[in-house]
Amino acid sequence: MQKRRTFIKSLSAATLAGLMIPKHLLAMNKEKTIGIQLYTIRDMVKEDFERTLSLLSDIGYRSVEAAGYSNRRFYGFYPKEYKKIVEGYGLMPLSSHSNTTLINAQKTIDDTLEAGMSYLVIPSIPTEFRKTPDDYKRLAGEFNKIGELSRKSGLMFGYHNHDFEFKKIKGIIPYNVLLENTDPELVMMQLDLYWIVYGGYNPTEYFQQYPGRFKLWHVKDMDGGSEMESTEVGRGIINFQQIFKKQKQAGLEYIFVEQEDFKMEPEESIAISYHYLKNLTAF
Repeated sequence: MQKRRTFIKSLSAATLAGLMIPKHLLAMNKEKTIGIQLYTIRDMVKEDFERTLSLLSDIGYRSVEAAGYSNRRFYGFYPKEYKKIVEGYGLMPLSSHSNTTLINAQKTIDDTLEAGMSYLVIPSIPTEFRKTPDDYKRLAGEFNKIGELSRKSGLMFGYHNHDFEFKKIKGIIPYNVLLENTDPELVMMQLDLYWIVYGGYNPTEYFQQYPGRFKLWHVKDMDGGSEMESTEVGRGIINFQQIFKKQKQAGLEYIFVEQEDFKMEPEESIAISYHYLKNLTAF
């Protein structure tokens, strides 16, 4: 697989294109549904949840992924209430990032389903649980068990990566350990395109090596600076046109825009990312 510097040099800078498409022309189909991870606009969500949902709907987003589940509530709302509010703005409450363990798995699954969601994703792994390849094998075993509980309940379970999963331990890539020791029928991967590139690898090579495993994507771009910060989708150096051409091989079902920080107003930033993806010919 190509290492980061070589791969990044081969990526073309994407360009922003397109104007806002009227709502009545938006096709509500799986292939072109553009969602957003609510962590991206966490400050806006905290300030005024419903105003934020209204803004997302006006821009054209059609699904959201939660990152605010605690005490059996989503952003302080009981599951059914969360579902009603989100759907009221023409958005699908499609997925949730939740710190799920074998201890709380069934309750989390039940709440996620009650909130109208189809996917449950573990967002990360605490440092103390991922020090050796055997740690990752144990985690894979736990993921299989949570995945089995999820499937029995009608929910798809998965894991979201950062870059640490691509730092070799004793010559082994931890992310590969997770892929090779989880059952594809029980555990899917939510691939963060920014973090895999940051970690030094080409997403399309993973699609070829592990076809069908990457049902959800976080679409996040990388600027060309020395710090390789996240930026608006289409304004960085990641070649999304190339990556999206391999979406069927990857097993892609839905995407979520995500960005860590902003150098402009968040409302403008997320609109730029949306319009780029809406006009991306490979998507």
